[in-house]
Amino acid sequence: MKFITEIHAGCRASGRPAISFEFFPPKTDEGDRALLEKTVPALLAVKPDYCSVTYGAGGSTRGKTLDIVDRLQREHHLPAMTHLTCVNSTRAQLADVLAEARARGIVNVLALRGDPPNGSSEFTKTDGGFEYSRELVEFIREQGGFSIGTAGFPEGHIACKAGKHVDWGYLREKIEAGADFVISQLFFDNNDFYEFHDHLVGRLGVSVPIIPGVLPILSAGQTKKFVALCGAQLPRPFLRRIEELGDDDQAVTAYGIEYATEQCASLLEYGVHGLHFYTLNKAHSTTEIVRNLGLAPR
Repeated sequence: MKFITEIHAGCRASGRPAISFEFFPPKTDEGDRALLEKTVPALLAVKPDYCSVTYGAGGSTRGKTLDIVDRLQREHHLPAMTHLTCVNSTRAQLADVLAEARARGIVNVLALRGDPPNGSSEFTKTDGGFEYSRELVEFIREQGGFSIGTAGFPEGHIACKAGKHVDWGYLREKIEAGADFVISQLFFDNNDFYEFHDHLVGRLGVSVPIIPGVLPILSAGQTKKFVALCGAQLPRPFLRRIEELGDDDQAVTAYGIEYATEQCASLLEYGVHGLHFYTLNKAHSTTEIVRNLGLAPR
């Protein structure tokens, strides 16, 4: 299976953006079937370049994440990346996960510090583990044989009280430690991404692909919950519109497609290497956006 670094290089050489999707491990067998038998086949129609699968809070879906990544690659022939976090894991446990991934032909890893487990407000380092995602990136690089991604935060990480510029400096450290590409946290104001990207490239000398993460919203309540968790800001016109639409989820979804299409069109004009969609395990919005952008095959 291809390294994501190779995928980005190939897309760049052919003059097109890499298109990627994120999934999360469902909690039920029915959810598994819906994802693998309905959502993924529907999304394959727009010919994505790769996808990623998240890692539950506290590493709670570790085995399931690898299972889904494995199935995506074997059954759907779609390059897939496993998320890996520092939460509740020792170096030895992380080495075991990487060894299992390697044995399954999984060669792409998104290295994250991870969110605290449910019920915890702050991250606590596990004895024998890592405190920072930079250390996890270094560890994976030492293992060899993986293409490593990391997360970037256009508005600064919610836990970094020193401000976004300090946080962006930490991101540069992760890249220097061995990260091959960056996938950004969701954002709704492209100016936040442009400032983030320009600072990393122009001020900090970063040269790896920096991929914007885009969330096509599905409901007003869900959107407000997401931004509360990650610290992203909602532009006033955007917030006013979703409040006007209220509990009409169908209308909010339609607005989400329209808004994200405009976001992506501007990002592509700016020159991003790719677009990474947070699908929420749904196909409709993302496929519509990719088609609206003229990026789906005819």
